Amino acid sequence: MKICCIGAGYVGGPTMAMIALKAPNIEVRVVDMNAARIAAWNSGTLPIYEPGLEEVVKERRGKNLHFSTDVHDAIKAADIIFVAVNTPTKTYGVGAGRAADLRFIESVARTIAEQANGPKIIVEKSTIPVKTAETIKDILAANSNGYKFEVLSNPEFLAEGTAVADLQMPDRVLIGGERTPGGERAIQALVDVYAHWVPRDRIITTNLWSSELSKLVANAFLAQRISSINSISALCEATGADVDEVANAIGKDSRIGPKFLKASVGFGGSCFQKDILNLVYLCQSFGLPEVAAYWESVVQMNDWQKHRFAAKLVKSLFNSVADKKIAVLGFAFKKDTNDTRESAAIAVCRDLLAEQARVVVYDPKVPAEEIRADVLGKGKEDARLVIAKSAYEAAEGAHALAVVTEWDEFKQLDYAKIYDAMNKPAFVFDGRNILDLAKLSALGFRTRGIGK
Repeated sequence: MKICCIGAGYVGGPTMAMIALKAPNIEVRVVDMNAARIAAWNSGTLPIYEPGLEEVVKERRGKNLHFSTDVHDAIKAADIIFVAVNTPTKTYGVGAGRAADLRFIESVARTIAEQANGPKIIVEKSTIPVKTAETIKDILAANSNGYKFEVLSNPEFLAEGTAVADLQMPDRVLIGGERTPGGERAIQALVDVYAHWVPRDRIITTNLWSSELSKLVANAFLAQRISSINSISALCEATGADVDEVANAIGKDSRIGPKFLKASVGFGGSCFQKDILNLVYLCQSFGLPEVAAYWESVVQMNDWQKHRFAAKLVKSLFNSVADKKIAVLGFAFKKDTNDTRESAAIAVCRDLLAEQARVVVYDPKVPAEEIRADVLGKGKEDARLVIAKSAYEAAEGAHALAVVTEWDEFKQLDYAKIYDAMNKPAFVFDGRNILDLAKLSALGFRTRGIGK
């Protein structure tokens, strides 16, 4: 069997690397038109950071795992074609700000139809709206030269920072297809790929539409829990309750469970907000405004939490941070990744700059130019935004520290040293509740946590 994956990003690269590792009898080719990205996959410095990924890629690269820009040849050779291209939120026209932009999906479908030299199984790996498979099938049928294509939905459920572990031991693999003889054969072919290492009882098969919708709903439910506990964090601060104690108490209820009840400055990443807004748009499109409003409130609460954190910082620093140095520790949207998409740090930095603060950012994995581009826009400069090479450098002379990403190294810093180097009174704002605030208070810091 030969597999190709169109799209060498956060989904396509790791997923194909794991298939190549677990199924050495399958030839896997990852293709992308971005030559720089492919060059990075073929180099010693991968384009994305995930713990354990480099070892997997090095183990199989050049054997049964190949990275190339030759999309056409890969399509011709493949039996199964995974589509893992970007599906960003539309920034123009009908549905702007909510609907998924499917231009890349359509472009790939047309390319497959033009280059295919026989029947193929097409696998949707990108996160897409329900009924996208109909669009793909329609384009393929109109341009296929008589070849038969089967379209499957196989959404990814990876969490950045733990993607390799998620791929090695997934909670489930979801495969949706048409309930026709050809569809069933295609489903079985993909089941056989994953069965090289995933127990059969963890491979779920459904119809196409259930599979497509399940991805959006899974992310919506996870984000909903975060926004729910974040809303309670504000109430805890107002009443003197401790959000961690509240979360622990309700998490002991087996009907609720403890996961995704960690209050924070807000969720980020490429999926949660994008998928919820997509769900909102779908609900509006199908005449369900009340359902749309319900899910939109999850995003609104998340945005409010980010701005509330920055506002609390300003208020604590005597209602002014103008010309004060604020050290922002962490810029990635979560630890163990260099992904900054929708990171809470972007909103926090922008709010502080709007208050005329001098903002110094340190992140162990995110490049300085990416931080500047995310906060200011590409090619723009602001002397008040500085990128530090260490947490200690960022804290030197600062009036406050704001922990925005839960990197483990931030728990292990010498805070006595940091306190001595800061302006007094020295403040710590823990946006992830990872620090021992009592110990920091004993050192002399004025501390603020989320929901504390």
